[in-house]
Amino acid sequence: MSDATLEQLLEAELAEGSLAIGEIAIVRSVDGRFQLMHRGALITGDFAGKEAGEIARFDSSGNFRPLKAAPSLRADWRLFVSTVREVIEVVEAIYPARLPAWRAWRSDRLATTSLRETLNRQSGMYRVAAKISDEQINDLVANFCRSDGRCLRTILWRRDQAGTIASNKLPPEKFDPAFDQNGRAGRCVPLLCQEACNLLVSACREVVKRAG
Repeated sequence: MSDATLEQLLEAELAEGSLAIGEIAIVRSVDGRFQLMHRGALITGDFAGKEAGEIARFDSSGNFRPLKAAPSLRADWRLFVSTVREVIEVVEAIYPARLPAWRAWRSDRLATTSLRETLNRQSGMYRVAAKISDEQINDLVANFCRSDGRCLRTILWRRDQAGTIASNKLPPEKFDPAFDQNGRAGRCVPLLCQEACNLLVSACREVVKRAG
């Protein structure tokens, strides 16, 4: 699909009122512009000249955020943009590739990759990650991927090609795109996770190494 189609999808969502994506709230201002800010934050300044990528890079304490979907987005910012295209650019800088994934999912074209397939294709120092047991995966994913303090993505991938759930220690809502992983009320676009991230692969490797 073209980028214009993504603009049309997001425009339709915004036409119905304010919208959330992860920790971002998007509101159309009375002057027709779009206002983007941290959800539920007390706005302490207008940082309209700040780059969105810089907002996403560090948390409010100045710590680097290696996982962009972690619920640790700094709150002291607000951006105004004029078009839906600019809205997409801001969201893309903060949550890379999540809007295209949502677009593909809406069209039933989002392919997922099981964790076992992801681990089995690793090479070099990460090849050992494939030796992780199902029990270890169950525990690791439950902690590493939980929405409370870890990651706001909705898991669509499975543990293996047999379709085993990623972890039965996570609540069913973690796998439901209709559920807001922030646990807030309101309309939202989900941050979909179609494949285990590099950080989870690295964590699998560490589990295997510690187990000896």
